[in-house]
Amino acid sequence: MDYVSALLPPVVMAVLFIAVIRVIVKTQGGANKAKEDAAVDAALARVEADRRADS
Repeated sequence: MDYVSALLPPVVMAVLFIAVIRVIVKTQGGANKAKEDAAVDAALARVEADRRADS
């Protein structure tokens, strides 16, 4: 029975890790992809404009 208690935590962590990765992969893209891309592009443009203004 000691082997069950020794293996349970790593198995639980592996299952949770796989679940988190699946959620991350499934939520990439979709309906909000264009909105997220636009927000990133706006932030990058703002940083680029600030850098040009400083130089």
